[in-house]
Formats: sequence, C-alpha cells, structure tokens
Amino acid sequence: VALVRPGPIQGGAVHPYLNRRQGKVPVTFPGPEDGKALREALGRTMGVPIFQEQCMQIAILSAGFTPGEADGLRRAMAAWKRHGNLQKYEERLVNGMTARGYEVAFAQSVFEQIKGFSSYGFPESHAASFALLVYDSAWIKCHYPAEFLAALLNSQPMGFYTPSQLVQDARRHGVEVRPIDVLHSQWDSTIEGEGVRLGLHLVNGIRKDAAGRILAARDEQAPRNAQDLARRARLDPLQMKQLAAADALAGLSGHRRQQVWDAAALQTPPELLKGAPIEEAPLALPEAPEGEAIVWDYASTGLTLRRHPLALLRAELAKRRLLSAEQLKDAPNGRLVRHCGVVTLRQQPGTASGVVFVSLEDETGVVQVIVWRHLRERQRHVLANARLLAVRGVWQREGEVTNLIAGHLEDLTPLLRGLSTVSRDFH
Repeated sequence: VALVRPGPIQGGAVHPYLNRRQGKVPVTFPGPEDGKALREALGRTMGVPIFQEQCMQIAILSAGFTPGEADGLRRAMAAWKRHGNLQKYEERLVNGMTARGYEVAFAQSVFEQIKGFSSYGFPESHAASFALLVYDSAWIKCHYPAEFLAALLNSQPMGFYTPSQLVQDARRHGVEVRPIDVLHSQWDSTIEGEGVRLGLHLVNGIRKDAAGRILAARDEQAPRNAQDLARRARLDPLQMKQLAAADALAGLSGHRRQQVWDAAALQTPPELLKGAPIEEAPLALPEAPEGEAIVWDYASTGLTLRRHPLALLRAELAKRRLLSAEQLKDAPNGRLVRHCGVVTLRQQPGTASGVVFVSLEDETGVVQVIVWRHLRERQRHVLANARLLAVRGVWQREGEVTNLIAGHLEDLTPLLRGLSTVSRDFH
C-alpha cells in the first residue's frame, strides 16, 4: 500500500524493493559496522525506505539528528511543495552521514529519497489502516461480489470507476445484473436473489422524490400500463420519457421504441380530468437494432447490459489487427502490439513528470496504457479527445502486472457512430 504512493515512486524505491523481495538482487545495508544503523531502520523493508517514519529513523541513526530535528525534517517533508524548506536539511543530512562513514553519493541518494517522500509518502500507521480497508474490500469483492457491486453503485459518484466499469467487471466475474425496471427496482441498486437489480438512481434526470412516488404507486397496486403509472405516480411527460429512454418501462410497454412512443403520447391532463383513465388502441412498433439500443443505454444510464459496444465492432477491429484485452493476456514482454478500447479513465498525476495513464475497456477486459510525455505533447489532441482509442506500442509484463507503453495513438471514435461513452478524466 505504502509502496505505490507518489513519494516512494519519486524516490526510486519501488523497483529496488520488488527486486529484493523477488530475490533478483541481494538485500544490502551500506555503512559502517556492516550497515548496523540502516539495518535497524530498514531491516523489515529489505533496506528500502517505504514509510515516512523510516526517513526520520535514518536521519537520527545515520546522520546524528536529534528527535526534534527529525520531527522538523518530517514537517519540512509535509510542507515541501508549499514552502521549499526541505532543502535546508540537505547539507545537515549529507554531512552527518559522511562524518559517520557513509559515501557522499550514497548520502545524497538518501536525501533524494527523502525529498521524494515529500511528494506524498505514507506514515506506517496510515498504510496499515489503508491496507486493512483494501484487504476487507478485496475479501468482500471475492466472496460477496453482488453485494460489493450494489454498494459501489449506490455510492456513486466516487473514485476512478464508472458504473459501467463496475457492472462490466462484475458480469465478467459471474454476477447477474438485472435491468432497471419500474415494476421491480428500488431507488438504490439492490440484491435480488443471487443477482443485483439496478436502481432508479441510475436513470438520468429522475429524482428521488419521483422514484418515491413510483414505489408508493407500485406498493398500492401494480401499474396496468405506462399511462396508469404516470397518472398514479404523478409523473410528467418528461419523467416518463426519461424512464422510457432508460428502458425502465419494459415491463409495461415492451421494447424501448414502444416505451418511448407510449411516453411521448402522454400529456398532462387538465385539472378536471386528472385521475381519469384514457384508453387508446396500442400502436405496435418494430424493435430497435442492437446498436441503437446500446446508444440509448449509454445516453440514459451510462452503462449497458447488452453486449459491450466493441463486441459489435470486433470484426472491423480484427481487420485492423487490433487485439482484444483477452488476446493480450498471453503476449510476451517486449512484443509490439496493437489494441483498441473505449477510454474510461485518463489520469495525469502531478508527480508523474507529465506521464498520462489511460484505461481502455473492451468486451473482454481492461488494458492500462502508459503515455510518455513526448508522445503526449505530439498527440495531445487525440489523447485528450478520443473516446475510442487505438494504441500501437510495446507490451510490458512484470510478473502479473501488464501495461501497454504507447508509441502511437489513433482516434477511432467515428467507428462508434454516435455511441455515447464518457470517460473520467483526472489531472
């Protein structure tokens, strides 16, 4: 948990720690007396500073800082970005370490690691608390995936993951996800049998008070048709159209085109006729093709329970030699590959030296793409605006961790032909 923070990353601690843990390089403790001082501070983290407190321990044990001076160093690390007063400790630390038998280059590298921690390193207590939350969350996701999905959907908006990503991942892990339906859905997404019933909260434009009236009317008596629901739940034409667009009237009107037609036919009656049923002969419409239905899904709820949009484009993508996430799983490290996915996340951390991280999703999974600064500058427009992004680059694999290092980007958004997909961009 503490290792994948900007501090250790900037301080160059990540790969040294992983290489030592995997036995690729020996664990060493430089300095006098066979590294006694560093062994005391860094022994449990294999000679690599990971926690904020370890920086203070190094200063005390290896450079002769007093506890008060070490606390000042800690405060300076926390305030580095605002005041820049960490630099005044460099000479004190380097001189203190060299006076105690450490090489100058090593002492300077220790200061650089400490400076890296000023870019947000974790105290050990924080890391331990965070790790407990991570473990608990992972355990719940593994053993109670439906409940985990429902809880995250009901906590939106939050974090990096959109409802679409959460639902796609849950379905790939065997969770049955049932559609929004005015006859069955609550306001929140709920557990229904072994699956998850999506809630009315996911319908764009529908407020909680309107959903409450739907539930009250339903509890009183099951609606006979869309007009009966609108009358008894006091829903205006716009609200009915929003429900129809979300495919939430399927139990009353059938497929979405029929729902939209029925909703469009509803008009708010004059006060004298409120409560009076209006009987009209139904007009049967043909069902929309799958592509159109998926467009409606994304536009009205931000997700689809139909096929992933890229499943419809797979034949075309295959012609362009663009591999799926599933096909990339077995690709060896260093291979030149091509991939295409819907952009679900763009992230450019302030501590990443201009690197942009992009998440691409297709019907088989998610691929993490790393865009170095020089490519970002060269293809800024494509990177910032593409909804469907093709990437040519080098496949990087280290153990179970995989990334696609981008060499060239191509905007294939026109292939979506109006399919609405929204990414979450973090800067």
